[in-house]
Amino acid sequence: MSHENEFEFAKRVAKGIAGQFGHNCEVVIHDLRGNDTEHSIIHIENGHVTGRSIGDGPSHIVLESLREDPEMLQDRVSYLTRTSDGRVLKSTTLFIRDRDDKVIGLMGINYDISMLISVEESLRGFTGQDKLYTEPEAISRNVADLLDDLLEHSVRIIGKPAAMMSKDEKVRAIRFLDESGAFLITKSGPKVCQFFGISTYTLYSYLDEIRNSAE
Repeated sequence: MSHENEFEFAKRVAKGIAGQFGHNCEVVIHDLRGNDTEHSIIHIENGHVTGRSIGDGPSHIVLESLREDPEMLQDRVSYLTRTSDGRVLKSTTLFIRDRDDKVIGLMGINYDISMLISVEESLRGFTGQDKLYTEPEAISRNVADLLDDLLEHSVRIIGKPAAMMSKDEKVRAIRFLDESGAFLITKSGPKVCQFFGISTYTLYSYLDEIRNSAE
């Protein structure tokens, strides 16, 4: 079944949203129908916000979506993300579904609120109140940067460098990577092995242990 009507409508909506809210509002559409997860962006408005373009790869949210049960996927509205150069965005993720309610794509809306946060923090410094926003998620420009972000996040979860991790800690870190969809990225295995100082055999042994325990 062709889904071009759904995507054409999504592109029109993307153009309308970006036009309504201006150059600080990026709207991106990912195609999740095929196996090419590393080049999922098929349409983008105001790509300068994150530095991405058509043919670029997925965000953390996209990879996680590909790992989850499609029936359990829920739209995410109004959460914070961060670009590679440190700008903070207010983001929304909406899943594109076909007539059978199957997820076939994703629309992401990312509005750059960095200037607003600067003004807010100046006001809070004057009033003496604590800041209210939480640590934003990273938005990567390509899958190589995304894998680096996920590896860094795994280190933060454990709380120590990979070289100092025990076997159980490495398993926990790799469990996070697996649940985040890191191994959907082509050639991620060798980089993960190098990062944790383990062999390919050991990596697959850990993954077997992780996935068997999940079952």
